[in-house]
Amino acid sequence: MLSLLQDHLALATLAAAAADVPIQFTDLGLKRYLFQIGSFELRWYSLAYLAGILLSYWHVSKTLKEPGAPLAQRHVDDLFFYCTLGVILGGRLGYATFYTGGDTGIPSLWGEPGELIKLWNGGMSFHGGLVGVVIAIAWVGWRNKLSFLRVCDYIAVTVPFGMLFGRLANFVNGELWGREAPGVAWAMVFPDDPLQIGRHPSQLYQAGLEGLLLAIVMLWLFWKTRARWKPGLLVGVFALGMGIARFVAEYYREPDAQLAEFAARTGLSMGQWLTVPLMVAGLFFLIRALRRPELNSQAPNSE
Repeated sequence: MLSLLQDHLALATLAAAAADVPIQFTDLGLKRYLFQIGSFELRWYSLAYLAGILLSYWHVSKTLKEPGAPLAQRHVDDLFFYCTLGVILGGRLGYATFYTGGDTGIPSLWGEPGELIKLWNGGMSFHGGLVGVVIAIAWVGWRNKLSFLRVCDYIAVTVPFGMLFGRLANFVNGELWGREAPGVAWAMVFPDDPLQIGRHPSQLYQAGLEGLLLAIVMLWLFWKTRARWKPGLLVGVFALGMGIARFVAEYYREPDAQLAEFAARTGLSMGQWLTVPLMVAGLFFLIRALRRPELNSQAPNSE
């Protein structure tokens, strides 16, 4: 999917630059689904979740072959079952909490159980999904007497995979577009935009920052340094890096329609406000890990 996007974007950008007009998203020829059978569509967004989970499972399983792994394969199997539930339930409940109700203009999904389970209508929160994953790790860790922080370190390395695929799927869907981008050569006009103006393809900015860049940093730290021997270091880098990446990208992303007034009133979008505790937590774990001695490689499962 990534190479296909690159080819389409390169051609569209050259054509738009030559004409000095925004790129028409429809000219990219992208479809929201891989294939369609009758009314059923296998959508890229669903595949993005699946790809992120499978790649994360594969990577964590691979790390078990390295010295010092804080869990075994049987734990990984349980972990990814519960983490998948955590992503879905946490993401949906987080959306209901932060993006509906109050003065958003959208009835609270907490009061609409029937609507809450309709995942196909969209509406997922990264921060809610993150909380769901943390709860899942805590549950599996408690049941199996595993080091919670060290397991989080191993999982944190893989989260950017899902962010990369998810943001690319957002782009293919033509949703969650950016703010107006006058004079920007790669500005795009998205089909569902009522204003039909050139906007930042902020989904790609987020895919690059929250996904690709953070994945490179996390993988380098895990495989090329001794970061995994300092409990909490990888968690700290992930949380701080994700918070900074999201905070910066939100300046180019159009706030959710129901929260535009909130963003104008507070000066920051809901996504930016939610990154503040994430960055604080990341900084705390990063400093904590750096101030503590490295684990003894002969006793990897203890803190």
